[in-house]
Amino acid sequence: MVIGVSACLLGENCKYNGGNNYSEKTLEYLKGHEVVPVCPEVLGGLPTPRESAEIVDGVVKHKDGSSVDTEFRAGAMKALQILIDKKAELVILQSRSPSCGVNTIYDGTFSGNLIPGNGVFVELLKQNGIKVVDVTDL
Repeated sequence: MVIGVSACLLGENCKYNGGNNYSEKTLEYLKGHEVVPVCPEVLGGLPTPRESAEIVDGVVKHKDGSSVDTEFRAGAMKALQILIDKKAELVILQSRSPSCGVNTIYDGTFSGNLIPGNGVFVELLKQNGIKVVDVTDL
């Protein structure tokens, strides 16, 4: 099976803070499968490190209110195309992210509160019939 995965889960330092979300559980799950790492935020042209962002009224913004929605959505489109080209059947994503959060994201107040919802990349994957799973659900 071809499985897409948030690059940060594989140890790539592409998180907003310059770090990663390395997950041994993800690596174990991926054994025997073709792996396609993606980071929509980097693909959208955002630097590492970068300011944190959250979805505020449907728009991805920094705490100061400046929008990075265009970059997030452009990166999501590029990542989607990579996964379509590779014929990915499943994508494992990082929790809570405004790109990759599955079922739960930060509430847009930059206070650490979580709400039901999906990141912009997750929404795009679902619209295109690609199964997504949060890393915490492996």
